[in-house]
Amino acid sequence: MVKISRRLQTLQAKVEEKDYHPLEALALLKDTATAKFVEAAEAHIRLGIDPKYTDQQLRTTVALPKGTGQIVRVAVIARGEKVNEASNAGADIVGSEELIDEIQKGRMDFDKLIATPDVMPQVAKLGKLLGPRGLMPSPKGGTVTFDLAGAIAEFKAGKLEFRADRTGIVHVMFGKTTFSPEDLLVNLKALQETIDRNRPSGAKGRYWRTFYVSATMGPSIKIDVTALRDLKLSEAA
Repeated sequence: MVKISRRLQTLQAKVEEKDYHPLEALALLKDTATAKFVEAAEAHIRLGIDPKYTDQQLRTTVALPKGTGQIVRVAVIARGEKVNEASNAGADIVGSEELIDEIQKGRMDFDKLIATPDVMPQVAKLGKLLGPRGLMPSPKGGTVTFDLAGAIAEFKAGKLEFRADRTGIVHVMFGKTTFSPEDLLVNLKALQETIDRNRPSGAKGRYWRTFYVSATMGPSIKIDVTALRDLKLSEAA
């Protein structure tokens, strides 16, 4: 039996067993964020997919219009002039083969790793280190590119890479509990539209199964998916 703290029991009592309208759910999310630190706003979405089949896998990026509320440390592996380009574009860590060596030795002081296509054969040997941490550069994630300035700016502004786990669940942080409910809603709407737009070709039947939001240390709150999908951007802005 998992022991539930008195604090969480009190918060769970505030949440009804129903599908909440998105804005109501996000106001409740903020009300249940009572930890002694600024909590993240998290979405946990079960989709009707089986990722063990290649045509039912979901891996993509979302640009959160209101940002993530986090400072994103970007590292770039490149060669020649692209090294200076990355540095001038605001990358926090820049290097070539020497940075690959440092990462092999355990350097992980970054949140996002971008690489140019020409260095990917060398970066590939970092797969066992970076893969489990979700840091391995990939074309689908927008982290293998020659447009370093554009990629750095996007990820620092609030672009996130996400994927469905092996059970078909997507876990995404879409802001901070210090955001207004309206700003959280704009980000959540962007996430929903991205998931709809990138529906795997092999997904059959009901795509959206359950959609919950919560603060990092708070209770789960069920979202009315139909209400969120029907919401117009002008309403969410």
